[in-house]
Amino acid sequence: MAEVIRIGGVPEHFNLPWRLAADAGAFAGTGVEVAWREYSAGSGELTRALRDNELDLAVVLTEGAVADILNHDRNRIAKVWVASPLVWGIHVAAQSNFDDVRDTRGRRIAISRYGSGSHLIPIVDAAERGWPTDGMEFVVVNGLDGAREALARGRADVFFWERHMTQPLVDAGEFRRVGEREVPWPAFVVSGRRDVLERRNREVRAVLDVAARAAVNVKRRKSTAPLVAETFGLRGEDVDRWLAHVRWARGYRCPAAALERAAGALQAQGVVPAGRIDAARLWFRL
Repeated sequence: MAEVIRIGGVPEHFNLPWRLAADAGAFAGTGVEVAWREYSAGSGELTRALRDNELDLAVVLTEGAVADILNHDRNRIAKVWVASPLVWGIHVAAQSNFDDVRDTRGRRIAISRYGSGSHLIPIVDAAERGWPTDGMEFVVVNGLDGAREALARGRADVFFWERHMTQPLVDAGEFRRVGEREVPWPAFVVSGRRDVLERRNREVRAVLDVAARAAVNVKRRKSTAPLVAETFGLRGEDVDRWLAHVRWARGYRCPAAALERAAGALQAQGVVPAGRIDAARLWFRL
């Protein structure tokens, strides 16, 4: 019986190639069985699952992977998954009195969990706007559904989430988007437990190669846009814009400058320890 590699990611359109490859049995030729599992609470939950040996690999937000490594030193980044930057929507409840992103300064921020992108990016955003980052108030809501409830009931005031995934809620009049934040580094990377990367590096690379080919096919197929629209409840024009913007990575080059930029942003806000950051500390070369 083939050994299993357990891989996790968020249930979003960025990970559609993993889902399609797993469903099609595309990993059969790698010599391992791939068990793909989706985690709705985001990168904080995924990096926790890696540390707890619940997963072997995880597709996580770059800033979440960097923060996890610098704070816990158990995992390493093995590959960029989505090379294009992520654009975060800044959302409030449709019925709120906040009309401009400036109105959200100092307000309660809904986050899926500490260490997730929904936690880290508001800190980066506040710093970029010149707002104080000490004393920011966060409300843990465990994911998008929890954020919807928290904003509707007034338990939180603002929520950061990938803009395409929240577009149906904006269109439905549940959320209002008062601003955006694009981060200057790749959106998603594959992070893995160090022992797995060291012991099973050939198998890991074979699996990642299959996933990368699946991503190329997803980008090329005419059937992708209607599939994404149906699966994630998005409008066709929004899917077209997303597909034009997204770039899945094919190779294994370490984006050293981008990783160091992400680490520096986290460091500046006290999310990770101070000190010189070398990208080699974050990266595992397969």
